[in-house]
Formats: sequence, C-alpha cells, structure tokens
Amino acid sequence: MYKVLIIDDEEPLREAIHILGDWKGLGIGEVLEATNGRAGLEMLREHKIDLALVDMKMPELGGSELLQIAEREFPELLLIVISGYNDFEYTRQAIRSKVVDYLLKPVNRGDLNSALRKAVDMLEARKRKQSEFITQNITLNMSVPKLKEKMYLSILERGFKNQSNEAFLPLIGADSAGSQFTAGILRLLNLEQVRRARFHDDRDLMHFAVTNVINENSGGGFEAFSFVNPKNERELIAVFTMKQGYEEDAAFHSIHQLKKAAATLKELFGIVCAGAVGATYGDYLELAGSYDTAKARLDEIDLLQLKGPLVAGGGAAVQEFKDSPSLTGRMPQIRSIMESGNAAHAKSILNEFTQKWRSSARFSLGDAERTLREFLILLGDIAGELDELPPLLRSVKNKGLAALGISGDYASFTQFEALLNEILDAYAGEISRSLAGNRSGVLENIKAYIDNHYFENIKISMFTDKYFLSREYLMKLFKGKYGCGIHEYVQKVRMDKAKELLADPALKVQDISEMLGYKDKNYFSKAFRNYYDCSPSEFRTGTLEAEK
Repeated sequence: MYKVLIIDDEEPLREAIHILGDWKGLGIGEVLEATNGRAGLEMLREHKIDLALVDMKMPELGGSELLQIAEREFPELLLIVISGYNDFEYTRQAIRSKVVDYLLKPVNRGDLNSALRKAVDMLEARKRKQSEFITQNITLNMSVPKLKEKMYLSILERGFKNQSNEAFLPLIGADSAGSQFTAGILRLLNLEQVRRARFHDDRDLMHFAVTNVINENSGGGFEAFSFVNPKNERELIAVFTMKQGYEEDAAFHSIHQLKKAAATLKELFGIVCAGAVGATYGDYLELAGSYDTAKARLDEIDLLQLKGPLVAGGGAAVQEFKDSPSLTGRMPQIRSIMESGNAAHAKSILNEFTQKWRSSARFSLGDAERTLREFLILLGDIAGELDELPPLLRSVKNKGLAALGISGDYASFTQFEALLNEILDAYAGEISRSLAGNRSGVLENIKAYIDNHYFENIKISMFTDKYFLSREYLMKLFKGKYGCGIHEYVQKVRMDKAKELLADPALKVQDISEMLGYKDKNYFSKAFRNYYDCSPSEFRTGTLEAEK
C-alpha cells in the first residue's frame, strides 16, 4: 500500500482531492495533508512518502522551491503539481523536476485519477524492477557462498568426493599445493537474548551479521569463511585458508581472526562467545580432523571460569577429563517429589548437584551440554509416563525449550544453574497441574479395578507405575478418599465376597479360596478368621442355623 501527501494551503482543495481520489482502487493506503510548503517538507522528512501532490503557489515555502529541495533530498519521490496559474515558470520547474503530471485548478475527478494512476503505475514498475534486481543479486551473491558451504560440510562429514567436485576446488583454495587449512567453531552463548534485543528476533539477520564479522579482513592470501552449523544454530563453523603459507603462520592467523571476531561481536552486539580452533593441515580433506579437534577444545572450556569471550586453540593437546556426576541416579527421587507437588524439594535436590559441580575442579561446556540434554530426556521420560502428556510438554520434542518460553542461553555457571532450575519449574508445574486434574479419577479407577479383579495378585506397583505416583503418595491419597489403604481395601473386597460365597452350601471352602485368589486354603481360613473372628466353616454353620 502506498502513502500520499497533499501539500496545499487551501482546505477546500485538499478536501476535494480527498473526495475525488480513487484511493482504495489505486492501492493507496494512507493520504496525509500539509497546510503549507514548509510543513509539507517536514512531513516528507518524517514519513516515507511515495507520492506528493504539490500546490505551486503557497506561503512560507513555494512550490517551485519545494520541488527543487525534493529533487535533492528525495530523488525517489514522485510528484504531481497542482496550480491555478497557467504560468510558464511553474511548468518549466515541473518539467525540470520530472513531475508525473501537471494539473490545473479546479481539479476534476477524471484528471486527478488519471494522474494518480500514472504515478501508481510508475511505482509498481519501479517495485518490479527493484525486486528483479534484488533477486538477481541474491542469486549471484548467495549461490557461491552456498556452494562453498555445501562443499565444506561434505568435507567435515567425510563425504566429499574429489572426482565429482574437482571443478569447484578453486572456490575453497584447494586447487594448488601449498595452501593451509584450519577449522574453527564459535558458539554464541547468549544467542536468544541478543537476537531478541538487537535483531528483532530475526535469526537469519543475526547469523548474517555474525558471519560478516568472522569473515571480515580476509585478503592477502588469508581467507575466513563461516556458516551456521546446520545441526546447532548456536554454532558458527569457520574455515580459514592461507595460500602459499606456512603451517605456523596459518595457525596463528586463524586463532587471531577468531579471537578478534569474538571481541568484536561482544563490542558491537553484546554477544558472548566461546570458540576454539583446530589443528592446521596442508590437505583440505584433513579439515574434518581439524574440526573434531576444535570441537573437543571447545567442550573443554571450563564454564566455572568463563567470564566473557574466550577462544581456545594453539598446540595444546586435547586432555581427557572424567564426566561430571550424573543426575540419572537421583531422578526417581525427583520424580517422587514432583508427583507430590513439592517442586521446591525437587529443586533442592537439583541444587545439591549444582553445588557439587560448582565446588569441583572444573565443569566444562561439554559437561553442561551433556547434562542439559540428559536432564531434558529424563524429565521427558517422567512426563511421558503420565496418562495424558500435557500439550506444552509434548511440543518440547519438536520446538525445544522455546515451547516452554525458556531461553537456552547460559554464558556462566550461575546462568546454567538458573536454566536447569527454570526447566525443572516448568516441568514440575505442568506435571502437577496434570496430576491434580486426574487424581480423583485415578483413585476411582484403582478402586474399580480392585472391585473387578480382587481374585488376582494385586500389587501396589501396578498402580504406581501406571499412574506416575510414588507408593507412599498413592497410599496417602487412597486412604484419604476411602478410609483405608489399598491392601486393606483388597482384603475387604475379598472378605465381603467370601461371605457371599460361603452362603452357597454347594461350594467347598477350597473352591472359594481359589475363587478369591488364595492358592492356599489354610491361608484363606487364617485371613478370614483374622477378619471376622471365626473360621469359614464356623461362619457357614452359623449362617445356615440362622436361616433355619
């Protein structure tokens, strides 16, 4: 939709133009007004105006002068001149300023809409031309980088074939001997925060800005080329190439370039990065090994000591460290506490672990990533055992933490600790709400099951596993609703049924014992005596005598 400005000091004429113009039919969405030339100029500077209708004779700033200023300041602005004076000077200025049309007062509907249509056609033609130009440039500028990215990914994944890609080797500087190749990784630790605050939540724009920073200052035989890791939007993969250089020089330039990029990203956008550079090789196919080394070095970075942008590299060997303590062993306890609705207690157990990590010798970025993945899987398993998984938790599988409204950012151990607590809060809340709505129905289902399957070997674990409830909590809920525990209720149902069956003299006590789920007649008799203070035979005799 286009925006039009009417600049005229005569209110009746402005109103007439408003009424006569076929604005909607012409695709004009907004029509603004200015009461004199100076006000019109201010509005041109303030708004993005596509077309201006200008009266040639106005106080303060005349039409001729306004056209000259507009020609200098707004070369893309289209103009229609309106004048009550059929004066050659006005016409000459209008021609010089390349106006779309020249209308004489009083303006009539046909002439006005004809001039407006001409202007709109020019705007549409310009838009098509710009669109074609942009498309051509995108195709031209994007095709080569995309091809390079595809080639590098193929090399890093060890699927690159020389024979079929030989013609493209010059693109990556692999067509002649003597070149040195190094892979690096830059991880954006506060990606989501910066993307929202600085890039209006535009992922592509942010990645474009970051890759530009990494790639800048390439030249003089040294080139940096970076792209987003398709498996992890937080990671940028960088490939550094030095033509006809020494391995030591290439390694130095590579780590210097990545360190400089990390510092620049922090300064320009507030992005906190952790990065690493792998080993340098004279064979481009060895980039896969260089990338593996960079990834291992990145994972080694100690989150406990991370205070800002950091890039690891150099000749240091990759060290082997033991994995940090796992939460897996404590998840049954966390589950039991969560199902009782005590999220604070569950968080206290989680915080015991985070304190252990904090007081340990080190807790690396790799440890943090593994812990986060493991924690989400374990919480997902717990939630998955619910009869009906809450929709919010179901969507986590596809959308990740964004489904919970949680940012996955952490640039320090304190932020990582807060992230784990936020995730636990979200899961605990959803699980608690789901259970709260289902508990009454769960207890009724358990009771109904016992009423219909009293003769089976009923174990409480059958219900704890099915309904995601701990033994203690389930017993507490059941007794609160029915006044007795589950075992006691099973016993009551069996004993009530036993009385009913003993009233039939055709049934033997042994048969009744088996019908009630007792494999041992003596055990049944003992249970019956404890419940009714007499044996089954005594009960039957008393019942028959009472009937006589």
